[in-house]
Amino acid sequence: MRGILIAAGGLAAVGLVAGTAWAQPPPPKKAGIEKEGYVWNAQEGEKMEALELKGDSVNGEEAYEVCSACHLPSGAGRPDGTFPQLAGQHSTVLIKQMADIREGLRDNPIMYPFAKTLIDPQELADVSAYIQTLPIPRDNGRGAGTNLEHGKKLYDDNCVECHGDFGEGDAEKFYPVLAGQHYKYMLRQITDIRDGRRRNANPEMVEVVKKYTDEDLDAVVDYMSRLEWPERQTK
Repeated sequence: MRGILIAAGGLAAVGLVAGTAWAQPPPPKKAGIEKEGYVWNAQEGEKMEALELKGDSVNGEEAYEVCSACHLPSGAGRPDGTFPQLAGQHSTVLIKQMADIREGLRDNPIMYPFAKTLIDPQELADVSAYIQTLPIPRDNGRGAGTNLEHGKKLYDDNCVECHGDFGEGDAEKFYPVLAGQHYKYMLRQITDIRDGRRRNANPEMVEVVKKYTDEDLDAVVDYMSRLEWPERQTK
């Protein structure tokens, strides 16, 4: 049924799928980074229910169809930064971020109605398992490339320990894959983290980037947008 709706008219059809979710108000905002004692990867809630399940990528492929109008069937997202690349992302990271959006811990009014179409933790695990199997594209959006040496130094000094030499992240620690991610999307997210607008951010990352200037952010994000992780990337 999902496939029929998508084929019938792209974004307009997706709107029909998510219609009931759009009719609902967004969830109450759950306290995040602004709360003293906030634990960004707390072992609780729907996230933990989904993480304890084995995701079925076959079922997940069907569930992903409602996501594909924005993130594309390939999971490549949009180089203009409106929608991130999802392909090859760790299933754990995907589960955490979608659960955070569903629970009101991460503000994303565009994504929320679609995230709500996942009916239970099992479907959340299934779609995340499928997305992880998609190969990371190499033709992602990148910056101007004017200050890459500075960007590499910032990355090596402050980012590589968590996100890895190839931008591969760490599935067990919920550190996302950066390889193949779009420059404009990452720049918006890291700016929001620095400025306190990303409420489900890792406090350790906030401490790192809060001292960065706009020029620093641009340089390190431009460098990150050029990282490649051969294990999950297309040729």
